[in-house]
Amino acid sequence: MKTRLKSPSKKRSLVAALLLFLSTSLTLQAQEFLYGDKLPDAPQLAARGDYTVGVRTLQLTHKNQVDILNSKGGTDPTYDRPLTIEVWYPSEAPMEKNTTVVYEEVMGTRGDSLRPLVPFTFKGRAYRDAAPKTTTGGYPLIIVSHGYVGSRYLMTYLTENLASKGYVVVSIDHTDSTFKDANAFQSTLLNRAKDIQFVVNTIAEKGNSSSKGPLAGMVDSENIGIVGYSMGGYGVLNVGGAGYSDGLTAFFGQMTGGSTAISALAASNAEYQKQIDPRIKAVVAFAPWGMERGVWDANGLAGLKKPTLFIAGDQDDISGYEKGIKAIYEGAVNADRYLLTYKNARHNVAPNPPPAEALQPGLHIDEYYRYAEPSWDQRKINNINQHFLTAFLGTHLKGADYDAYLNIPKESNEQDWHGFKPRSSTGMELLHSKAALTNMKQ
Repeated sequence: MKTRLKSPSKKRSLVAALLLFLSTSLTLQAQEFLYGDKLPDAPQLAARGDYTVGVRTLQLTHKNQVDILNSKGGTDPTYDRPLTIEVWYPSEAPMEKNTTVVYEEVMGTRGDSLRPLVPFTFKGRAYRDAAPKTTTGGYPLIIVSHGYVGSRYLMTYLTENLASKGYVVVSIDHTDSTFKDANAFQSTLLNRAKDIQFVVNTIAEKGNSSSKGPLAGMVDSENIGIVGYSMGGYGVLNVGGAGYSDGLTAFFGQMTGGSTAISALAASNAEYQKQIDPRIKAVVAFAPWGMERGVWDANGLAGLKKPTLFIAGDQDDISGYEKGIKAIYEGAVNADRYLLTYKNARHNVAPNPPPAEALQPGLHIDEYYRYAEPSWDQRKINNINQHFLTAFLGTHLKGADYDAYLNIPKESNEQDWHGFKPRSSTGMELLHSKAALTNMKQ
């Protein structure tokens, strides 16, 4: 029986097909999932935008601030408060350029012998110090505030994603509140809102068309959003108009030996409401802390009049849910507001996924639970957050029409939410309440 040999041309075709298959397989194997990348079931608006992203680090100084850690007997000394910020922005870097930025971070908490500082790095999809892509009028500004403790790199999945969609995004390292420099809690209580407003003012100034420097002409300072997680949520709500209670001012005085410095941020202070910044058009509060500790009362929450998106887990054991985050949502009666709830989630509804270093045996479990959720894939939470913040911030900072993504059934299990792939939108709830006071200018 004779065997028919394949022609040379057919053999060449088979070899070419085999090489193509191997090349494709190797490429797929080499692809690395970075924080913020899309999972197969990511909702529609989680996709990155059309801009390549630049990133740079800036050092700021907030002069003549109360040095609350050295207050004694009701006397408050002052100091120049240093702040490090990270800025993500639309860049001129070529879209086809395949490169990553490396962020330097630490695990642990300064001063905690059970959780020593452990340096690590992780990659992001941005270009360090890339030339900014300028546009007439600039891009809306978004300020991001981390939890206690945390860092400016805690939510890079979100900061990079928003910058790729045409925002200048600034994340703050809050002094005395980061992994590296954690200090007494009264500094966070006093300085969180003050830091946020200072950075809003500073970046708006640095980003105007008449300034000099890397951000000149980049910022539309009339359209600003503020985003905070945990103690960052505590801060952005106050900057947005929710003045602190007299109960908090009394507690603060007790813990600081008589300082009244925080009274400037109290709802009962007649000067407080005059400080509310009309340029801020939207507030996002992830798991905001404080309601269960008496930080707000009805009067304070009524002062929040800006559109607000709350995001929470209904098993939050840090900020609380029914008497915590949901109570803030219900009490903010003068704000057009949403509450996105992840069922069976606890407090970590905002951070990046756990780094590889957090998976090593022998570490304190809280190094893993600094980031992870027990019942959710953190990467999926990240994608869903990207989706809803794109819709919410796009509505209020860009005037875009995202109604179809926000006006959806309350329960995600009832039917697939708009923008979600079939069978993927389970385990969530989205509440929406309109402001009691209508036609009010912010």
